[in-house]
Amino acid sequence: MANRGLRMASGIVAGGVTLGLAELASVLVSLDSTPLQAVGAWIIDHTPDGFREWIIGIVGTNDKLLLFVSMGVVAVVLAAVAGIVERERRPLGSILFATFGLLSTIAALGRPHAAWTWALPSIIGIIAGILVLRSLIGRVTRFDELAETAADAEIAEPQRLSPAELAVERRLMVRAIVTAGVAAAVGGVAGRIIGLRSRDVSAERADVQLPSPSVTPSVEPGADLRIPGLTPYLTSNADFYRIDTALTVPQVSKDDWSLRIHGMVDREIRLSYADLATKTPIERLVTLACVSNPVGGELISNARWLGYRLDELITAAGPHPDADMVLSRSIDGFTAGSPLAVLMDGRDAMLAVGMNGEPLPTAHGYPARLVVPGLYGYVSATKWVTELEITRFDRAEAFWTKRGWSAYGPIKTECRIDTPRGRGTIAPGKVTVAGVAWAQHRGIRGVEVRIDQGNWQPARLAVAPSIDTWVQWAFDWDATGSTGVHTVWARATDGAGETQTDKVQDVVPDGATGYPSLTVRIG
Repeated sequence: MANRGLRMASGIVAGGVTLGLAELASVLVSLDSTPLQAVGAWIIDHTPDGFREWIIGIVGTNDKLLLFVSMGVVAVVLAAVAGIVERERRPLGSILFATFGLLSTIAALGRPHAAWTWALPSIIGIIAGILVLRSLIGRVTRFDELAETAADAEIAEPQRLSPAELAVERRLMVRAIVTAGVAAAVGGVAGRIIGLRSRDVSAERADVQLPSPSVTPSVEPGADLRIPGLTPYLTSNADFYRIDTALTVPQVSKDDWSLRIHGMVDREIRLSYADLATKTPIERLVTLACVSNPVGGELISNARWLGYRLDELITAAGPHPDADMVLSRSIDGFTAGSPLAVLMDGRDAMLAVGMNGEPLPTAHGYPARLVVPGLYGYVSATKWVTELEITRFDRAEAFWTKRGWSAYGPIKTECRIDTPRGRGTIAPGKVTVAGVAWAQHRGIRGVEVRIDQGNWQPARLAVAPSIDTWVQWAFDWDATGSTGVHTVWARATDGAGETQTDKVQDVVPDGATGYPSLTVRIG
């Protein structure tokens, strides 16, 4: 039973063949049909909310990278185990491979918009993987037997190999494993590259000419206090937070895209991207926030959005009087349920096609997405949107509401301290405490700061170009003679006069609450 390492390597290489060939096969089907993609999507759909939020709290927007790395590690371990047991208890290793193939096939067929062909990458990959596993383990077994024979002095010399001959057999066996491994890696990488390039819409996006709105919102100089360490008023496209359920960014051509408005309407409407040219574009400043954002967190960003009013698009379909919900669907199957009354109350809810003067980045919904001021993204900000179903809350549930989150998702009045950074040491004297505050579609009336258990003191606010965006604030703290450790607190009051609560609540089910704070040492 020598060469346990080679048996493990045989299993890992066979697993690589499975995944590599599946990647190649997915080029003809769908990139979402690969085993890792299908299983990863299943994991996202069935991960308990508490665990998911814990992970996001640790790794932030790197949650999908962590998932892929974790699946890769698990796949390597299971493949190595399959290699060991295939040698010792054949055919248990093959059964392990077949079980994974069955599970990944079921996961692929269970994806939204999946066709029966989505099963092919898993099936083809697993069959090839099992054949390679058996072939390589057969070589390792044969070498083990030859090695045992060569070590037995009682066997006649012509019937056993010399050390030199045994070394040749070992090199041939290792060469077979390495060759299969290289082929698996090349096939997997080639399949992924070919698949991504065949569906890549970056060149198309670069050629898109955005419509010109009649009014372009300006950002007055006073909106950005330009304090070191303070978040800029406008977030660049590259820095804008991204939280969604898509493991890989959908590549949707504007020529293939359409928006279907249906359900409880007088007339069903389907709009192509070209049809949007007949509509009147608007451009607005809007801050988007994720419900998973903890108190003081960074899952919030502000941008200039260009698009078309949702109330006008929905009105054209003639929504029924008893409808109260708009169920939006993404190309990847994600759904969000927005209150119809919110989309129709005059706020600048839009079907967005532009972001900060550019066509939407693919990672943020190209060619079209929803932007709704005042609602958390999980109930409104559907990317790669393809459907608006006019319905009722008592008839339909969206992706996250099925998992226990609140159905309505209005953004709460919150603020954040950006500077100074917590747990640092600051010289005595004047200290500028600064951050951002938000209460989209209500605006911010004021921000207050408290040092330790002292009195709340007003901070100064930057200019607010819109009630639908965050606003910067700053407070000048005279820390002369205040050596030691101090806790700095902040709270905001919105345009309706409501001050954010000090009650500490987790992000589930409708957003975190509490005062942001930081601890600093003056000395």
